[in-house]
Order: sequence, then C-alpha cells, then structure tokens
Amino acid sequence: MSTLPVSDTPPSPENMPFVAPCRTLDMSAPLRWMRLGWADMKRAPRLSLTYGLALMALSVAIAALTWKFGTMALYIGMATGFIFVGPVLAVGLYSISRQLGKGLDPVMGYCLREGKYHIKELLVLGIILMVVLLVWARAAAMVHVFFPTEGTPSLRQLLPFLGIGSVVGSVFAAIVFATSAFSLPMILDRKVDAITASVTSINAVLRNKKPMILWGSLITLSVVLGFATAFIGFIVLLPLIGHATWHAYQETIDAADWPLDSADNV
Repeated sequence: MSTLPVSDTPPSPENMPFVAPCRTLDMSAPLRWMRLGWADMKRAPRLSLTYGLALMALSVAIAALTWKFGTMALYIGMATGFIFVGPVLAVGLYSISRQLGKGLDPVMGYCLREGKYHIKELLVLGIILMVVLLVWARAAAMVHVFFPTEGTPSLRQLLPFLGIGSVVGSVFAAIVFATSAFSLPMILDRKVDAITASVTSINAVLRNKKPMILWGSLITLSVVLGFATAFIGFIVLLPLIGHATWHAYQETIDAADWPLDSADNV
C-alpha cells in the first residue's frame, strides 16, 4: 500500500482541492477491512447489534410496504430509508468504529449527536443517491418492453430482456456503489461537502478497480445472505459492513487537507 505526503498546514477554504487523493490498495484490503470490522463488533457488540436491528427493521418495513402496496410504496420506502434513516444509521456505525479507534468506550448518545451534527450533508448525499435510484427504477421499468408478451417465452426469447436488464442494473449499481463507498465516512470524519465526498469516493473506486470489485462482491454476498435468512442475517451482516467501511475509508482516503469535524465541536 503506497502512502501520500501529508501537509502540516491545511490550505485555506478557497484553495481547497476538489477531490481528496487516495492510496493504492492491494487485493487483500477488503478482507482486512472485514477482519477489522469484526473486531469492532466484538468490542462493541451491544451498540453494533442495536444498529443491526434498526437496519433490519427498516429493510423489513420497505419490503412489507412494497409487497402490500406495490411500486409507489417502494418509492416512498426508498425515499424515507435512503434520505432520512439509512445515512444516519450508517454514520452511527462509523462513529462506533471512530470512537474505538480513539480508545474510547462507544456510547449511543455520541453516535446520535454525530448523526445530527452532519445531517445537512447526509441529506444532500441521500438525495443524490435517491435520484440515481429512482432513475434506476424507471430504467428497469422501460426494460420490460423487451419482455416477450406472446405465450410462454423460451429462454432464447428471454435473453434480450435478461441481457439488457443485467447491463442496465450493473451500470446503476456501479454508480451507487462508487458514489457511496467512501463518501459517508468522509462526511463524518472531515468538514467536507457531500459533492466533494462523492467525487472523492468515485475517484478512489476508479483508481482501485480490482480491490473495489472484490469489496463490492463481499457487500453483495452479505445482502444476499441477509435476504436468504429472512432478513435476520442483517442484524450481524449490516453492522459488519458498516464497521468495515469505516476502516476502508481510513486506509484508502487521504483527507488530511480537510479539517477534522465532529460532534465534539458543538
């Protein structure tokens, strides 16, 4: 892993760079983040599992609303989940790892305070992701024009629908992943706006494609396992991913040019 020089004197706000530089990652980095995330969970099991229960409940609520009321409920659930609830819960998990890194005993009040302190930029990032997800949903609906309508379609007839749907889904999934991979923990850690954090995240993903593909695969596997266990697995898997994401940010992004920004300052 290469390192970058760190400036002792942060630049003035008008001279701040548009993107934070990133380090070059090796292929073992994602597995290392998972081990560090698991270590954080073992050090703060009660808080971690509390957030896991909250995230599981959010997932169940969105799934139940979608099942009962259809697409509109999915949009409403995504809006409330991804804009208002999800980012704050994710920041809580990063805050736990952050406190552990400082040698502190994590407390819920501090986590909530940090979520409240960064709510403006969290909402901006949530809205950005929400717009991408809604465009994704619309694109997925348009792909249905390729679905055969006559009789029982054969696999050969389904291939255009499946192929185009997979390509469209992969493109939007990659956009969401690249935008959010490091942006949320950066917002928690530094005094930075959501746009700079998002561009920083995209830049880091593009410069570390292979390790980030592995990291994205581990996240996808965790989500699949969560659904396969009727959401129960999310109680452990989502906090694990959250803690690991904090360590991924710490190892990947060199944000030394931006001042530290935390609930300690309020």
